[in-house]
Amino acid sequence: MPSEKVLEQKKQIVADLQDTIKASVAGVVVDYKGINVAEDTALRKELREAGIKYSVVKNTLLGIAAKSIGLEDLCSVLEGTTAIAISPEDHTAAARILSKYASTHKNFTLKSGYLDGKVIDLATIESLAKLPTREVLLATVCNAFNAPIASFARAVQAIVDKGGVEACDAPAAEEAAPAEEAAPAEEVAPAEEAAPAEEAAPAEEAAPAEEAAPAEEAVPAEEAAPAEEAAPAEEAPAAE
Repeated sequence: MPSEKVLEQKKQIVADLQDTIKASVAGVVVDYKGINVAEDTALRKELREAGIKYSVVKNTLLGIAAKSIGLEDLCSVLEGTTAIAISPEDHTAAARILSKYASTHKNFTLKSGYLDGKVIDLATIESLAKLPTREVLLATVCNAFNAPIASFARAVQAIVDKGGVEACDAPAAEEAAPAEEAAPAEEVAPAEEAAPAEEAAPAEEAAPAEEAAPAEEAVPAEEAAPAEEAAPAEEAPAAE
């Protein structure tokens, strides 16, 4: 029968597992059989650098902790050698690193996992493993919004440099006002009323000057041709 000290240690392990799992976003349970110390050390280092806590646990203790926090479906895979990788912030890191490792170590296999408090199957773990890293995802999102945000920032800075929104609106208002006041210039339409100039057409009616042609009828001067009729003077009998 286990001593009281051993029981207390196990209780502490279960309590730590409960707190760590509840405070995490994802975890993957694996069978680490078949890897040597050097390989295990390298794997732990890679997981630690990604912010993942990796530990070998007894199936019974992990089973107790899982049941107490609503992950009892994990109990069905808790047999053989078991280790769990717990990620506090990154949803994909544990799945990505362990899936890659399992692909090169045939005795190292994935058993199950959880995501945001729900147990997930191997197909889901493989899908998570194919997603880019958290840094890449964040960089992609930032790049998508970078251009419009940069433009907005420049516009805001321009307003600040000019002394604020009021300082920018004032000149525009001043320039717009004169334009409106100048509108009366368009009302100077009376120039159209000056059309009477067209009525001055009577000048054309002054054509009577042409009717003054009677001056040509004064041709009586031609009728005065009687001077030619005076030719009888030639008919005067020559002095024979």
